[in-house]
Amino acid sequence: MFISKMPKRKRSEHYVNNKEFLAALIEYRTNVEISYMKEFNEDLTLLPNPERAKRWEGKPPIPRYIGECFLKIANHLSFKPNFVNYMFKEDMISDGIENCVQYIHNFNPEKSQNPFAYFTQIINYAFLRRIQKEKKQMEIKARIIEKGGYEVVFSEDGDIDGQTTSEYNSIKESITAKLRN
Repeated sequence: MFISKMPKRKRSEHYVNNKEFLAALIEYRTNVEISYMKEFNEDLTLLPNPERAKRWEGKPPIPRYIGECFLKIANHLSFKPNFVNYMFKEDMISDGIENCVQYIHNFNPEKSQNPFAYFTQIINYAFLRRIQKEKKQMEIKARIIEKGGYEVVFSEDGDIDGQTTSEYNSIKESITAKLRN
């Protein structure tokens, strides 16, 4: 019996190689430490708190590859069923990437060899926070409409932008029905 080997499939552009990602993060972390030592002429091993280098403002920029990994993770996560139908998906992705950049120095390769999972969780929680913020904003808008009356949002001037008052009244009725539920 002959068993043929299947050719390896090429990974899609959404794929993040965890080993390469880890190597890039370790290299960046090393560059931050070297840059800190050059700036302050201090050996990090002799400092009472080597974490100071992570909070230092003069850090070198994050490499393009790491940024692309953050973008790929955020874009791919936004297509999961629990995030796919939101109209503010771009804001969610932006928040996720911003949080990754903010917390990149908290990733410790000595504790975990899986940066993909670490940053996926950061992005996931950023998505959830954005959804909560947007829901609060929608509630505020609904309360303004409810308390201020529909005149705040709708005009009663007959023909508006080629549409009749009856179309606006049907929209007003549907909003009223939604607010009652």
